[in-house]
Amino acid sequence: MQHSSVIGKTLHRDIKFKRDAIDQENRTVELAFSSEEPVERYFGMEILSHASGAIRLDRLKDGGPVLMDHDTSDVVGVIESVSVGNDRIGRAVVRFGKSARASEIFQDVVDGIRSKVSVGYLVHAMELDSKDNGGETYRITDWEPLEISIVSVPADATVGVGRSAERPQQQQLETNQTRKDNNPMNTTATTTDNPAAAPAVNVEAVRTETRNAELKRIQDINAIAKQHERHGAVAIAQDFISSGKSPDEFRTALLEAIGKTPVPSADIGLTEREVQGYSFVRAIAAMINPNDPRAQKAAGFELEVSRAAAEKSNKEVRGILIPAEVLAASFGKRDLTKGTSTAGGHTVATDLLGSSFIDILRKRAVVQQLGATLMTGLVGNVAIPRQTGAATAYWVAESGAPTESQQAFDQVTLSPKTVGAYTDYSRKLFLQSSLDIESFVRNDLARVIALEIDRAALYGSGSSNQPLGIKDTTNVNTVDFAADAPTWAEVVDLESQIAADNADIGALKYLISAAGRGALKTAKKDSGSGIFIIEDNKINGYGFEVSNQVASGDYWFGNWSDLMIGMWSGLDLMVDPITGATSGTVRIVALQDMDSAVRHPESFCRGNNTL
Repeated sequence: MQHSSVIGKTLHRDIKFKRDAIDQENRTVELAFSSEEPVERYFGMEILSHASGAIRLDRLKDGGPVLMDHDTSDVVGVIESVSVGNDRIGRAVVRFGKSARASEIFQDVVDGIRSKVSVGYLVHAMELDSKDNGGETYRITDWEPLEISIVSVPADATVGVGRSAERPQQQQLETNQTRKDNNPMNTTATTTDNPAAAPAVNVEAVRTETRNAELKRIQDINAIAKQHERHGAVAIAQDFISSGKSPDEFRTALLEAIGKTPVPSADIGLTEREVQGYSFVRAIAAMINPNDPRAQKAAGFELEVSRAAAEKSNKEVRGILIPAEVLAASFGKRDLTKGTSTAGGHTVATDLLGSSFIDILRKRAVVQQLGATLMTGLVGNVAIPRQTGAATAYWVAESGAPTESQQAFDQVTLSPKTVGAYTDYSRKLFLQSSLDIESFVRNDLARVIALEIDRAALYGSGSSNQPLGIKDTTNVNTVDFAADAPTWAEVVDLESQIAADNADIGALKYLISAAGRGALKTAKKDSGSGIFIIEDNKINGYGFEVSNQVASGDYWFGNWSDLMIGMWSGLDLMVDPITGATSGTVRIVALQDMDSAVRHPESFCRGNNTL
């Protein structure tokens, strides 16, 4: 039987050491640090097993520290050897340092001023050894000493083995005898003035019920903490256990702590100058000409960055990996300083007007402009905890107790899905162009990927390797319009649906298509007002964005910061010189790992007349 409240928790025990075991010349002391003497804990009696295999001594044998009062910042010596004898006593030889602090403590030991030592240890496994009217006795069958300390005020100053108070619970620990002496329920209440004597109180039953409730509280907190060990939940759990707080309070604090935990990132730490100096063109030229020493040398920085990014993200790269820092600087930006033309081949010329570049007409990526939360450089799958239900308050009678209720939690998960696109470029574009094509290539590749990510965040099916978009996310609000274009009341209803779910906070905006904008600009709020739904470039006071990524007939309203877009590693570029070899073109294939998810579905509402 495990007692989960102590598993993984640091405990302490004290013992005296003999002055005749002191070697002043070598500054060493031989001492006993543990035995099988039973010690009372708040959950019952505890026995540290010294049977073969019960003690993990690796930490002590590997130069374990000698501390003052278990303070890891106050090291005064080192453990030189450790052994467990046939008498089932753990012994060690410790050597004190020569610093002023260590010398001071060693002299106190020599003078007999300090004669107590304490061992700090972790409990890994335990079992119920015996149970009687006096309580339960647990045998620690797997435990690990961490350090040996010189202690000034032990909790138990008797000769032999005692224990050092567990700091978080020092004020709460008491012996069974103390509880018995001070418990007013130990006396059966009677009165001669009342012929009906008060009923006797079953002290043992009350004690058992209280103990079981406390054990359940501790077990519940530790069970939650075990699920979130990587977020430091175990340390937080011990504070909540020792302070007597409930599992619900622990869940709330843990959720807040996890929310502040940085998401693992594959960013490699490029400076702003290095990001600006990164060249897509040099990287691509090196891949096009793998046997050209000049091209390889020119792209030395880019190739080194690719290797570092691949190593950090632990990803097998198919071409050259452009890290998230560079990609983030490219997303959604356009910085053409000299101009290009539509196909790129026309840039090889004597006189070019940079301002005459004619870009392709594309749909507009908008979800990031609306305020979507972008997480770049992720590593591994990401799970973000989300509270889905709150505890319930109850009115109770004077002697009653509220009905137990609990908060509920789930997780929003992100896992990488790969989106790919390709663009064909002329070989001469990279070799002979007379203008700076860096921005053109960089933005062209990034924008192609960005548009598809944008679309998938809205309409991804969640199947066929696609992310799950907002539209098909369960519990997203909807309003069924009576006609193709919404009325003023139906537009307001989009907002009301979100407000009814208490989600009308954050980056609230409308998202509509170009056709939708036209419809709202010409639709009056009512027949007599002469005021149109879009007024002063706002819809009912809220801003809006327009994009033909929006499906026909759709009108969106929501808190867009609750849309999360995760980007893994970076942009993986591959060169295909074969497909267009006869025409002298090179195909650049771009692959990006991403996913999207909605933090709260209630933060969004979609209107259409075909729902």
